[in-house]
Amino acid sequence: MSPHNSSKMYDVIIIGAGPSGCSAALYANKLGLKTLLLDKAFFPRDKVCGDALSGKTVRILRDLELLEELESLGGAGIKRITFGGPNYKQFDVFLNGSEHNDYITKGYVIPRLIFDNFLFEKASEVSETIEGFTVKEIIRDNGNISGVAGDTAESKNIKFKAPLILGADGPNSIIARKVGCYKMDSRNTAVAIRCYYEGVEGLSDQIELHYLKEVNPGYLWVFPAGGDKANVGIGLSKDAAKKESKNLRQIMNDILLSQKFKKRFKNAIPQEKPIGWNLPLGRIQRQNYGDGFLLLGDAAGLVDPFTGEGIGNGMLSGKYAAQVAEKAHRNNDFSKSILHEYDNLIWGDIGGELRTSTKLADLARYEFLLNFVISRASRNKTVRDIISGMLSQEISRDELSKPKFYFNILFS
Repeated sequence: MSPHNSSKMYDVIIIGAGPSGCSAALYANKLGLKTLLLDKAFFPRDKVCGDALSGKTVRILRDLELLEELESLGGAGIKRITFGGPNYKQFDVFLNGSEHNDYITKGYVIPRLIFDNFLFEKASEVSETIEGFTVKEIIRDNGNISGVAGDTAESKNIKFKAPLILGADGPNSIIARKVGCYKMDSRNTAVAIRCYYEGVEGLSDQIELHYLKEVNPGYLWVFPAGGDKANVGIGLSKDAAKKESKNLRQIMNDILLSQKFKKRFKNAIPQEKPIGWNLPLGRIQRQNYGDGFLLLGDAAGLVDPFTGEGIGNGMLSGKYAAQVAEKAHRNNDFSKSILHEYDNLIWGDIGGELRTSTKLADLARYEFLLNFVISRASRNKTVRDIISGMLSQEISRDELSKPKFYFNILFS
């Protein structure tokens, strides 16, 4: 929307127009809030990612009445997940939840270049937006946050006013830095690289996660991205990556040339140089609110420690941020005492899941345990059904970290 008026007062200014920020804008509009959405890039723009849209993302899109349009964006529909172990055994689990119980029976892989632009266009219909805007400062009035100042290519020190700022500007969030929340922590951060390939064999309706000794703790992913195109990458904890003698590009190249994968990639042509990025993991509960601000998605460190997935948690944080923003406006109170509810909502919803994923990521460091679980599941339908139920959220993921789960594997 335009034109933009720097003297205009907004209810909320959202920094970052990725899935977290756009979700916040869309939900804020439903709640009657006037928003300004800023991003330093121009859309469409790429975002380095695995591109997989999980069940959580699908639920949010359905709630926003955007799911039907998603089908027309291209990419790939996902019906199953393939898990591979260090000993190269593997098994499939199917997203076979019951739709009438709100369980997801289909996922998607859509390149972020397309998906993020889709969300940005939808947010632009209900929110004022400015692309190519780099935030430089947070403005304060008598100590209280009252807006932001920044630059475009044409103008410097442009100011916009709002009593509440949502920082949805990624792992290197300028908002988190300016409010003193940012701290890069290698123990709780992963590093990953992605490369698109054409000509990969064996692509179907599955995403693949291969837990290999070369990337432990971490995994190689192979995700179909439409046609014979695949999103391929590896993720590894930052601590472990520092100890490797090879860089991530070399490690991935070695894996794709190995006996396990070389046949599938013999005709594969890379479409880019592998690109890397950091993932702030939800292994710890970081500060995500304060007087006049909330942090969303990667800026709040909400990436799943086991799967590396961040889109769904980011979009969920956008939903909760809008709810709390509406309450703050209703009470004309933007202090941390009222904004604390955001932290309660987000961690009350996904905190247990993130804590369990942290345990699973730690367990995955043990190669023998990975081999045992994956080998057992490859032979036993009961074990596969248990894991499938957890992925469809018919069974709590917490069960994965309990002795009972391994008892079932042993004696099923």
